Amino acid sequence: MNIAANNGDWSGSWVAERLGVELVGDDGLTALLGLALRRNPKRAHLLVSNVLGKHVPQSPSVVYGHGFALGRRVRDLLGEGEAARAVVVGYAETATGLGHSVADGIGLAPYLHSTRRPVPGVTPAGGFEESHSHATSHLLLPEDPALLSGEGPLVLVDDEFSTGNTVLNTIRDLHARYPRKRYVVVALVDMRSPADAGRLTSFAEEINARVDLVAAASGTVKLPEGVLEKGQELVARYEESAGVAPQADVQPNLRGARGTARPAPTHPQAPDNRTTPHITRVDLHWPPGLPDGGRHGFTPAHRARLESALPLMAARLAEALPTDARRVLTLGFEELMYAPLRIARELEALVPAEVRYSTTTRSPVLAVDDPGYAIRSRLVFPAHDNPADGPGDRYAYNVAGAGFDAVVLFVDSAGDTPELHAPDGLPARLGAHAPHVLLAVVPSYVPALTEESPAMLPEPLRGPAFSSYPAEDVGWLLQDLSDVTLEAPTEEREEAIQSGGAHYAESLPVEYQPSERYQALFHAALETSAARIARAVGVVTETVLAERSPRPVLVSLARAGTPVGVLMRRWAQFRYGLDLPHYAVSIVRGRGIDANALRWLAAHHDPRDVVFVDGWTGKGAITRELADAIAEFEEREGVSGFDPEIAVLADPGSCVRTYGTREDFLIPSACLNSTVSGLISRTVLRADLVGPDDFHGAKFYRELAGADVSVAFLDAVVARFGEVVEAVDGAVKELAVADRTPSWEGWAAVERISEEYGIHDVNLVKPGVGETTRVLLRRVPWKILARAGAGADLDHVRLLAEQRGVPVEEVGELPYTCVGLIHPKYTRGATGADGKAVNL
Repeated sequence: MNIAANNGDWSGSWVAERLGVELVGDDGLTALLGLALRRNPKRAHLLVSNVLGKHVPQSPSVVYGHGFALGRRVRDLLGEGEAARAVVVGYAETATGLGHSVADGIGLAPYLHSTRRPVPGVTPAGGFEESHSHATSHLLLPEDPALLSGEGPLVLVDDEFSTGNTVLNTIRDLHARYPRKRYVVVALVDMRSPADAGRLTSFAEEINARVDLVAAASGTVKLPEGVLEKGQELVARYEESAGVAPQADVQPNLRGARGTARPAPTHPQAPDNRTTPHITRVDLHWPPGLPDGGRHGFTPAHRARLESALPLMAARLAEALPTDARRVLTLGFEELMYAPLRIARELEALVPAEVRYSTTTRSPVLAVDDPGYAIRSRLVFPAHDNPADGPGDRYAYNVAGAGFDAVVLFVDSAGDTPELHAPDGLPARLGAHAPHVLLAVVPSYVPALTEESPAMLPEPLRGPAFSSYPAEDVGWLLQDLSDVTLEAPTEEREEAIQSGGAHYAESLPVEYQPSERYQALFHAALETSAARIARAVGVVTETVLAERSPRPVLVSLARAGTPVGVLMRRWAQFRYGLDLPHYAVSIVRGRGIDANALRWLAAHHDPRDVVFVDGWTGKGAITRELADAIAEFEEREGVSGFDPEIAVLADPGSCVRTYGTREDFLIPSACLNSTVSGLISRTVLRADLVGPDDFHGAKFYRELAGADVSVAFLDAVVARFGEVVEAVDGAVKELAVADRTPSWEGWAAVERISEEYGIHDVNLVKPGVGETTRVLLRRVPWKILARAGAGADLDHVRLLAEQRGVPVEEVGELPYTCVGLIHPKYTRGATGADGKAVNL
């Protein structure tokens, strides 16, 4: 294979022939674009730019020249006066370098690009979604909040303009915050369908602003009926024949001849017989304090400093290159595109070698070794910049087999990590295909925090270091208190609360160790209810995606909500290929939600995308607690956008609008404590352990690994996803038109029971199967009320009650399957709404 060779084939013909896809438009469109396939639930084909510098190595002068020329056209469109007032915004990750180049062409325009890398201490100025992308959530993190608040034209730059959804989402978000009279959309190619062509005009009328479009070429992709399914089947067939798992891609190197597609053997990296590479680190002498790109803004003054430093930096690279190198690749890193591009362009003029430029990416694309296909090879390596959404694979395309004698790899200092230098890291992968690898590290620019800025919070804890869940399933916004002794026998713990006014969250109950009989009940319950739970998971997840956010950030209330959050994340993966961020946070009755966790979320995500998740509702106390805590936090912090409504698996108390079911049934994860919740304890909030700038705490019970069923519970439910899809879709349609206004009938029933049984405190009445189970596992209960004929859903409750010597009273009229009662006459640990003891 020789990617460098030009045999006259269009690099989209392979896809066009197999799927019937047709690219029509301006002369030269096929010179700008090729086609490839990818695993994506919304669009199987990928337009691959030959001049963007992302997937296809290209001359850096060509890449920069296309962006600069577009900038000149924008300046001519606006006129000198308006161009001097313009601000340019580029899209992560593919168009960060293009947007910079457009800003250079305009002249004096400051530049900002969106980012998928949250930066603690920097408050987002906006956020939006890219509907067809592999990774969609964008943040705008300007160091100077005033950057976007001016009245001059806003220029938005992307590599392609297809449906227009991404641009419209951006303009809609920013126009609501910083209205202005003029926008200019810039793209290398305008590929809108006739149906989408008129949307820009109508949208401009809607917001009462002018919106222009500037593109290097225009056309459209004609897609035959069923092309998405056909493309997905083709990708799956090629991945299967190459031995590539859908969720764990390795390096496919597929060779497709005309008429018949023939897969080559699959290897962790494309086959090569080169020896161990020589990797050289080159100090660029990057100017101190100069931003590495436009993540936080790049001003004309920054541009002038970079221009003056470019010749020296390029000279240092030229000196480090082997003198006999004939073909050199300069490889940028995801969003770090502009600085490597500008240095590569300088290097191109200094050395006799042929210099090419491309960048790594998060986006998985099928590789087929055919001249008529745009992605001829793929290198796979682990993420190396501690991404907020957890670990995952990253990719470099058209590098293997391209005949490069040397590769200059650029990373920012945030990406210069042990993962980068691991045996399967990117330099090692590159070294299998080039005898010389040079590493140039650009310092990551971090805006200076003011004295008033809050302390930086740590990154989320993840398994296996903290919890038995896989790292990608959940990040815990907690601190690890595993080495602190916090447990006490139930009676001692409750006596301390009773006598000293201590809060229940200041200590932990001793973890319940289930008997063999109880474990057998758990597994039996799981077997019979897995499909029922899968259906509820599907319904609540689909409702969230349809009504709350197309790219929600799931935030489960530790710990009962966490298994549900993981299942919702897995449903989104199963159904749509989405990798939703998921975090677990602490909420404590009488103390509210962890404010530092909310600060972290606000710094890393758009609060409007956050969806709080819990397992079930009882009487709705936590629902009300969360609403009050969010209101207090937003007033105090000046942050807005968090929606306090909880999404739950089951809402028997009719307390929320977003739920999977309102039935009160056994959710097996309620049967156990840490051993079904990733081996994590209840959360702890104690002044001597949790400071004002700390997350709440929790323990990881590693010693209980032998009894852990956390992952088994998830797997049993996920295994039933396929069989409930039709039922889920039907239920979601019904809910969409139903009146789901909370009636709070559960709260009314609890009040009635409290008075009827002479308790006179609703906090001592625990309604529902889940809450009753908690009473039996953690407290000293008085009695259990069971609805007559409740059946197998209460087998575990009856067993626990028998073991604890607690009477079970059958009741004819009961809105819940069961209710657990605690009475301060009979226990020392009954607690009220503030978490402290109730004295009669």
